[in-house]
Amino acid sequence: MASHSQDLKQRIKDAPADTPTPDNNYTKTKREKRTDMAKRGLRSLSIAVALPLALILFDIYYFGSSRSYVALKKPFWFPPLWVIHTACMASSFLMGLSSWLVWAEGGFHKNPTALSFCLGELLLSLAWHPIVLHLGANWVGLILCLAMFGALAGCCQAFREVNPIASDLVKPCLAWTAFLAIVNLKLLFL
Repeated sequence: MASHSQDLKQRIKDAPADTPTPDNNYTKTKREKRTDMAKRGLRSLSIAVALPLALILFDIYYFGSSRSYVALKKPFWFPPLWVIHTACMASSFLMGLSSWLVWAEGGFHKNPTALSFCLGELLLSLAWHPIVLHLGANWVGLILCLAMFGALAGCCQAFREVNPIASDLVKPCLAWTAFLAIVNLKLLFL
């Protein structure tokens, strides 16, 4: 046995990963790490805002021009079609921004119902243009507006728990949807 113990060699431990080796002798400074993080944040913000905005623009392009809405004799307070489109794009932008603020703080993981409200609002707003302006189904449009208002109210409540600024950004969308519901109600009786 003594001869076997003399033949044994001590095992050498691997070098720690944080010590520089010829392959990884470059470590990032704090400033470079922050810059990389800011680039990732800017990229995710761009996606969060551009995706709903692109979907609304697609919706407006294909279903937004309505000869029947333009030809209606409307009260003076009815918005022209371009105002409806602009306000829907602004609402989509604000929802994308507020959703990103909640996502950046991990709010969709903490409260998954916030994501459900947010996606529900997006789908309802995408359905409103073709149903009301293209098909002229004003009753269905009114129901969509009321459901959209409920989804936005749910977003506002859920976002407030994560980020109060995100909740405040939803409030103009709530006001627009309420006005849109009133316009939709008036369209029923024209």
